[in-house]
Amino acid sequence: MPHRVRIGHAHLKVRDLERSIEFYRRFLGLEVTERTGPFVFLTGGAVHHELALQAVGPRAPSPPAAGVGLYHVAFEVSDRRAFAEAFHALAAAGVPLAAVDHGISWALYFADPDGNGLEIYLDVRGTPEGTRQWNGRTLPLDAQRICEGFEGFEG
Repeated sequence: MPHRVRIGHAHLKVRDLERSIEFYRRFLGLEVTERTGPFVFLTGGAVHHELALQAVGPRAPSPPAAGVGLYHVAFEVSDRRAFAEAFHALAAAGVPLAAVDHGISWALYFADPDGNGLEIYLDVRGTPEGTRQWNGRTLPLDAQRICEGFEGFEG
């Protein structure tokens, strides 16, 4: 057993590969590194891929909402501007989302076109408003707070 492991990538099943590629490129800035058969691999630049997508066809059923399985895949952004840009892009495109202050992080929760749960988050533990522990904190995070201080983003 390894002493230390880390998550290498997430693998999601999707109905329409081209639609999903466009979604992940547009809202997460991921780029395609490889395609083979029904698979495509995307990266944010650090490795060959952080995300693998597998086309399973337009009639593939959705997993049951109350069933066990993956809840969401989280993508960390580097700073408040990147978080505000992600919020602005998703909101402007009409993507339903929830913005939450967890104390340790600010989070945007939304779904891809196939209903796969996604999160974009900013670690705020080292900021004056951040906390060291989560302790179950889940407070609404409004657009004004997210976008304050950035020109071109309305709250």
